[in-house]
Amino acid sequence: MASVENDRVELYVELLKKSLSYELWEEQGVPIERIGYGGPLLRGAAAGVGRVLGLAGLQLVRRPPEDAEARREGKFWPSQAHTMIGRPRLDNLHRAVETALAESIPGDLMETGVWRGGACILMRGILAARGVRDRRVIVADSFAGLPPPDPRYPADAGDDHYKLGLLAVSRADVEAAFRAYGLLDDQVVFLEGFFEDTIPTAPVEQLAVLRLDGDMYQSTIECMTHLYPKLSPGGFCIVDDYGLEGCAKAVDDYRAEHGIETPMERIDWTGVFWRKA
Repeated sequence: MASVENDRVELYVELLKKSLSYELWEEQGVPIERIGYGGPLLRGAAAGVGRVLGLAGLQLVRRPPEDAEARREGKFWPSQAHTMIGRPRLDNLHRAVETALAESIPGDLMETGVWRGGACILMRGILAARGVRDRRVIVADSFAGLPPPDPRYPADAGDDHYKLGLLAVSRADVEAAFRAYGLLDDQVVFLEGFFEDTIPTAPVEQLAVLRLDGDMYQSTIECMTHLYPKLSPGGFCIVDDYGLEGCAKAVDDYRAEHGIETPMERIDWTGVFWRKA
């Protein structure tokens, strides 16, 4: 009977991952005005064309990639999916949460930088499917995009993530996504604001899974400084953006400063993780 129940859970979680990543449907184009990138000239031209098309009930969009592998690997920004992290990183998160539950590693589950909330929805879905009521999913984000580079962190000089309108997803939209999956409840805790303001005093005592998705050096080092000490032994530290120079430097700097020698394991072209010793 236990095997049948486990099969049901796995079937649900697999379907959840397919839905969150929009694998079940054909990808649609991304509206140009939501991208917020390409320089003033391109944005101005797109706005003008967009207004003309709008009069006819049409919209200017960026075509989705024709390569299905790009979607699977999380190498483009989807228009409809609730996550852009790709299937290998979704599967990694799934395994991490299941392992933390199976091994009774104490603590909550947390993501810093959630975009449309897909990874957090997956974590809450696993808890719901397993009937776990004593753990929370902490959803930490500014819900307003990324901040401009701070001169205190030279590694972020020239970073232009703050210009990308597609990265600014409101808390209301993320809550709506949780609600659509029937997973918005008191086990979901929102931590709203830029990390320098919220993470140092985050209402978190212990973590079993910590997933970092802040893109920049500042976002990553702030979260590691204040949250990694709360990660339980055996807990999972997952870094989504190790393929980005600023993020990678922050991770490397923190690990070197604190003598963390546990090898990082590669998830895909950008994601890595390790378990806390």
